[in-house]
Amino acid sequence: PSLDQRLRSNLATKFLANWHYKDTRLDDELSEKIFDRYLDLLDPNYSFFLASDIDTFAPYRLHMDDALQHSNPEPAYEMFNVYVDRVHERVAFAREQLKTPMDFTIDEKYYWDRSDAKWAKSVAELDEFWRQRVKNDYLRLRLAGKEDEAIIETLDDRYQNLDRRITELNSDDIFQFFMNAFAQSIEPHTAYMSPRSSENFEISMRLSLEGIGALLGRENEYTSIARIVPGGPADKDGRLKAGDRVTAVGQGRDGKMVDVIGWRIDDVVEKIRGPKLTVVRLEVLPEEAGIDGQTQIIDIVRDEVKLEEQAAKSRIIEVPGEDGEAIKVGVIDLPVFYLDFNGRAKNLPDYRSSTRDVRKLIDEMKAEGVKGLVVDLRNNGGGSLLEATTLTGLFIDEGPVVQVRNSSGRISTEEDIDPGMAWDGPLAVLVNRYSASASEIFAAAIQDYGRGLVVGETTFGKGTVQNLVDLDDYAPSSETVKMGQLKITMAQLFRVNGGSTQIRGVVPDIHFPSAGDPVDYGERSLDNALPWTSISAASFEREGDLG
Repeated sequence: PSLDQRLRSNLATKFLANWHYKDTRLDDELSEKIFDRYLDLLDPNYSFFLASDIDTFAPYRLHMDDALQHSNPEPAYEMFNVYVDRVHERVAFAREQLKTPMDFTIDEKYYWDRSDAKWAKSVAELDEFWRQRVKNDYLRLRLAGKEDEAIIETLDDRYQNLDRRITELNSDDIFQFFMNAFAQSIEPHTAYMSPRSSENFEISMRLSLEGIGALLGRENEYTSIARIVPGGPADKDGRLKAGDRVTAVGQGRDGKMVDVIGWRIDDVVEKIRGPKLTVVRLEVLPEEAGIDGQTQIIDIVRDEVKLEEQAAKSRIIEVPGEDGEAIKVGVIDLPVFYLDFNGRAKNLPDYRSSTRDVRKLIDEMKAEGVKGLVVDLRNNGGGSLLEATTLTGLFIDEGPVVQVRNSSGRISTEEDIDPGMAWDGPLAVLVNRYSASASEIFAAAIQDYGRGLVVGETTFGKGTVQNLVDLDDYAPSSETVKMGQLKITMAQLFRVNGGSTQIRGVVPDIHFPSAGDPVDYGERSLDNALPWTSISAASFEREGDLG
């Protein structure tokens, strides 16, 4: 660790220990969590380290907190250096295996997911796992229709790339791994971003996600699609789905497909991101397919994700009534809670907001004679909390919408202060497992006020608020080196009935599960997520008896 990394460690530790919503103590209990989390970040599938390595690291298990308190992250670097050695050894072994003919007549089982395994007790045990791994990699490509010579070339490139990427990691990367092990041991939405990661984050925001419009995640050695951005190229194309795993990326209509299994997410992002109106090809293993399933190639034209594409839209559908006459029902699709903050601050007459746009759509549909309204929040991951409050105000008379408790325990209330409703007729809110944050606030308020029915799946369950802290603002004036940023959880959201949307989400009045409805998803599936809790209910009057 360099001197500036020690300074960053000092600043970040002070913020995380003193400002986080969760009471955080730098003690042996947290030290053990950081130790295990750091190992998990380096070697999540128990594929590289030996049990003897873990024994060597044992003195650090109860001293990670001391390393942070003394701004000395050296244990993380020593552990990483051993990791580099083990990766080199495994890559050399794997490449050597490619020179040996594969015998597929033997009846044997390969357990690729070792997340519940123990560290290998010997080199021979790890060799046996890697022998099977190489054989399985080979078989997957043969099942995909590749010839033996092409298979060997692809796998040799894959293993060499793993070796190269590990070698290219620098001191800043190691520091980010360690600080994120610390941050994620506290709570899953808290993170440290190095200066390079902060710059990439700002670029992606400034360029409006010039690419395919998909957020990436990690699933063992695979890069997975965490979420499809509404209105983006992937959303419009319709073939790429959340949960799909990307195995290779190619540029243009006929560029070489580059195997990306085992790559870091930011390296995969760089491959997928590119100039507007250019083509990127993804080889994808669908979510429902097993690890040995058939992949497919999806070609997508890169483009910007424009605000217009994420704006609220409406349509009118007709359903048969009891007397046989058609009843008009208005449907409003809202992909995100958006707000032009600068335009609002300047009081521009035409600034965009989801509330303003939805109000206009309601007025237009009322003129068309709609008798009922559906607000579709499926796949809406949130956005502006202010917009969730003002949008709720279109459907209730007046009153509190959401309660917010900060790290000091102070509770504030966001309220609708405008009397009257834009729509006082029958109302339903559609949600699914990807409806989160601001979407959950809106759906919960409609449910608590008895103003409408919530239909669909139990929502994601994210009931916390994060702030972005630029550590450069708190560095000594003499310091010219960039410090990076912290995304830190500062508050928790509560419904007007006093319950939190955290973990439990919003349970629909009418369940309408999607195909393959998982039991464990959303916030409840994340390690170290804040627990559900409750506070006193706010003072409010129910508008009706629905739900």
